[in-house]
Amino acid sequence: MNTQPGCEAASDLRPAVPLLITLKGISKSYAEVAALQDVDLTIPGGTIFGIIGKSGAGKSTLLRIISLLESPDAGEVYYGDERVDTLRGRELLERRRRMGMIFQNFNLLGSRNVSGNIAYPLEIAGMHKKQIYERVEELLELVDIQDKRKARLRELSGGQKQRVAIARALAANPEVLFCDEATSALDPQTTRSILALIRELQEKLKITVALITHQMEVIRGVCREVAVLDDGRIVEHGAVDAVFDDPQTAAAKELVYVE
Repeated sequence: MNTQPGCEAASDLRPAVPLLITLKGISKSYAEVAALQDVDLTIPGGTIFGIIGKSGAGKSTLLRIISLLESPDAGEVYYGDERVDTLRGRELLERRRRMGMIFQNFNLLGSRNVSGNIAYPLEIAGMHKKQIYERVEELLELVDIQDKRKARLRELSGGQKQRVAIARALAANPEVLFCDEATSALDPQTTRSILALIRELQEKLKITVALITHQMEVIRGVCREVAVLDDGRIVEHGAVDAVFDDPQTAAAKELVYVE
């Protein structure tokens, strides 16, 4: 049996301890613009953690650093007890294979049908064809689109496309799922169904979910804790109800429409 990362059976890859993510003193600048400034943040393992902020607050930069797509100018990133911002080469690639990402614009392959899109990361990982077929069938059932397995993307609604993207992100049994404005392109009813799916999957799979958004209702609907990002800094952090029922900063008050 192929034993490359991401190629084992689903039950074999469940983390014994859900992944805790810790950022210490993270700063990042582009030219003379400070995108992040001395960010300290802990994302608890096995929860859905929200990061919210207006456009330009630094959310995308923070996500890219947490997900190891970029390195910080200063500071440290830890997955559990392992420092990961210094990983390079094969070690970095293998760590990235243990995370999943979903995006606002789905990032699906138009040349492939639903099953082909879900199978793609498994093919890259070198999984045997029979294993790929079995895993794809499992994922189709998990996100409730079994009847769309052979459908082309043009035949799908936005919510169905996002379900395909979620299935693909979960294909290799990630330790952490990053959601980057995953519901911003969806109508309110579809948004609620996708959030319910994310919550159901997190509870079932016991993975860590980091959800980046500018939508207060998304945070309220699915997250246990939230960090408010403003001008590259974490200005509030705590339980969702506490932050949104009694916001302490101007940035948080604006996001929850408090005058």
